[in-house]
Amino acid sequence: MKSHSNQDPNQDLNQLGAQVGQLLKANKQTIAVAESSTGGLISAALLAVPGASNYFRAGGVVYTRQAWEKLLNSSIKAVGGDKPLSEKTALHLANIVRSQLETDWGVGEIGAAGPSGTRYGNPAGYTCIAVVGPGVEETITFETGNDDRVDNMWAFTQTALGLLEQALK
Repeated sequence: MKSHSNQDPNQDLNQLGAQVGQLLKANKQTIAVAESSTGGLISAALLAVPGASNYFRAGGVVYTRQAWEKLLNSSIKAVGGDKPLSEKTALHLANIVRSQLETDWGVGEIGAAGPSGTRYGNPAGYTCIAVVGPGVEETITFETGNDDRVDNMWAFTQTALGLLEQALK
């Protein structure tokens, strides 16, 4: 995974956000995001596009269990399983945010940006992402092999937007 320390990470992110935004606008579709370790960067990339109000409904950083309960009216227990950091959990996030906000598309992301991993054994640089839309349900597990928190947040965001762009096409 390339590091962003010697380049402007906003350039790549804004370009990817613009491509996704244009596809959503062209399709006259809406989107909502529930993200964790990206800290709002997925939503920020989508909102950086002029005319984002045509497609972007909401984004929430559901970083804690309390956020799940208050913002999503859900619980990590609703997903089941021993490890909350999973494709199943990302899919749950995408589905619930899509359903609650009545959007065409939902994105869910949960990960460990670093510098340490999770108490469940996931290493830093590990994320699960889901994109749900009309006839589409895609999930991915992505690992950077890096423990730099900021680099991972950017890499996770770019991966999520890439998965979304692929699904929209």
